[in-house]
Amino acid sequence: MKITTEKFELGNTYMISKLYVDGVYECYIMEDDLDEVKEHGKTAIPRGTYDVIITMSNRFKKPLPLLLKVPNYKGVRIHSGNTALNTEGCLLPGLNLGYLGGVRAVTDSRTAFLMLFK
Repeated sequence: MKITTEKFELGNTYMISKLYVDGVYECYIMEDDLDEVKEHGKTAIPRGTYDVIITMSNRFKKPLPLLLKVPNYKGVRIHSGNTALNTEGCLLPGLNLGYLGGVRAVTDSRTAFLMLFK
């Protein structure tokens, strides 16, 4: 499986992208903001196309998608979450966009993750 991310909306502390799987639109993705210089837990991955495999996540204690060969990053996964506060460089899928507690968010993340994980 190959995924491609395409920037959709950039805020001060977040970035929302569109996620394509093998060229077909799947869902929105919430990430940290996009900076020129990588900062651990605060910077989105570079836009592009990545191979993905499923491996056991030590942090989440379950199998999760893992992006391969992300420049300057290790352990980039796809998992559910809603805002940039829920990620440290991983991709958070969502079916819709909204606000949670006044913060920009992707919503219906668990549903989007389950659809994507299939």
